[in-house]
Parts: sequence; structure tokens; C-alpha cells
Amino acid sequence: MTKKKVMDKWVAGFLNYLNVEKNCSALTISNYAADMALFQDFLLKRKKSLCWKEVVILDIRAYLSHLNECKFARRTIARRISSLRSFYKFLLRENVVKTNPFVKIRTPKLDKKLPIFLEEFEINELLKQPDGSILGLRDQAILEVLYATGCRVSELVGLTRSRIDLANQYVLLLGKGNKERLVPLGHTAVNALENYFMNSRKKLMCKFSTKEHDMVFVNNRGTPLTDRSVRRILDKNVLSLSLQKHISPHTIRHTFATHLLEHGADLRAVQELLGHASLSTTQIYTHLTTERIATVYEKNHPRA
Repeated sequence: MTKKKVMDKWVAGFLNYLNVEKNCSALTISNYAADMALFQDFLLKRKKSLCWKEVVILDIRAYLSHLNECKFARRTIARRISSLRSFYKFLLRENVVKTNPFVKIRTPKLDKKLPIFLEEFEINELLKQPDGSILGLRDQAILEVLYATGCRVSELVGLTRSRIDLANQYVLLLGKGNKERLVPLGHTAVNALENYFMNSRKKLMCKFSTKEHDMVFVNNRGTPLTDRSVRRILDKNVLSLSLQKHISPHTIRHTFATHLLEHGADLRAVQELLGHASLSTTQIYTHLTTERIATVYEKNHPRA
């Protein structure tokens, strides 16, 4: 029987800091914990001991080399170094170390990947896929809300009835770091939700005598829907379209942002609607629309 690994007290303190003071999500904290554990294992093999004060640039370069040898993607390596840089900022604040050895370490240059999105005719076809069955009405409401608000799948499954105002056509989304943002709901999404509440949700909950709860979207047994279930629902409705694209709930979020900008929306407004902390995160959509304009120009201008 193997002994359970005891977490270093400073790593535990850092994870608690992320939870209490930075208000990070459980998934973010889990990723940080995994990054810290990997570096700890590396240090114990390399130095036979774990002392954060003794970590120097040579150790970090050896760690980078190790990650490359393990064939980790550049984006993964960059995230792991960023996690450790944040950890050492915490150690500096706690006076555990005097310097942050990760400050001078450059993370790998990342390739800029433009997000995949659906054309307007493609998203319209997708929204026509659900049928009029009890589950079809639920699926229709899910797809309409995803496209109407650009919400993350975690925000969708975490949505409660008290956060939706159908009369005034808006929804209060709870995003990363428990930050709230008010997002309008279009009339099509409102109609789909009203239809779902009246003719689907109640029936699904009554069918299995499910205990009353406030979550908006439910599965076929009337219990709250999960992230994975939303992905399965989307896959089912995408299947008949024969699209040569990998479509996920996040693809609809990209589609929401791209279509807003193509129709003249202000970048700052799109940032607010998406719940991005930094405008630079939203700016990738301007690269996408710029590339799209160039393609249209080259295809249609006689002297392009």
C-alpha cells in the first residue's frame, strides 16, 4: 500500500491563497496543483530535497529541457512556467524567498491560433436541428442561449432560474472568479426558454419525481445538466450537418463574438459581453475579422 503524498505547506498555502484571495475556480486551482506537483517531483529527483530558496535558473532550464523531452506542447509548457512564476510571487510576498528565479525565464513563443467559428448560415442550420420533443425543446433552449449570450459551458450549466429575467430579456451570468455580468437575451432565446420552461423542464422533473431545484437546464431525469452532457447534446445536433469543423460549446462562443464584430459591434462591448478581464483576449477576434475581410477582397476585387 503506497503512502499518500503529503503536500508541501507552501504549495498548500498558495492554493488556499488562489481560492480565498484570488477567487479562482476549482478547475484553475486543480491545474495549478498539478503544475506544482510536477515541478516538485522533478526537483526531488534532481536535488534529492525540496527547498524553494535553493531553486536557481539552472534548475529551471533543466526543467524546461525535461518538459521538452517529454514532448509537452508549447502552450502547456508556457502555462506550467507561468504557474511557477505566480507561486514564487506568492513566496516573495510571504518572505520565504528573496528573489523570483522565474522572472528572467522566457516562456516558449506561442503560435497564434485563430478561433474556429460558424458562418451565419451554419449556426442557423444548427439552431434548426432540435425537434419538438421534450428533450428537443430543452436542446433548442440550450443552443439558443449559447448563441444569444456567448456564455461559457460552465456558466450555462451553473445558470439558475433566479438569474434569468425573461420579461426584460436579460441573464445574469456568473463567470470566472465569481464575477457577474449582465448579458441581453434576444427574443428568439427568450421564446425558446419560455417554451422549455412550460413544456419540457416541468415534465422531465415530474416524470422522475425529481426534488425541486433552481438550476435552469436539466437532463432526462430532471437533475441538473453537466458540462459533458451539453457537449453530447451539441455533438448529437451537429452530426446531421456534416460540418468539416470540430464544433464545441466554445465554438459557439467564438461564433457569437465574431458575428457581433462583423455586424459593427464595439470591441469593448464584446469584451464586456464575453466577460474577458483583458481587452487583449478579445482582440483575437479582430484578427479573425481582418483576415476574413482580406479573403473576401482577394476573392472578389478584379485587381486583387
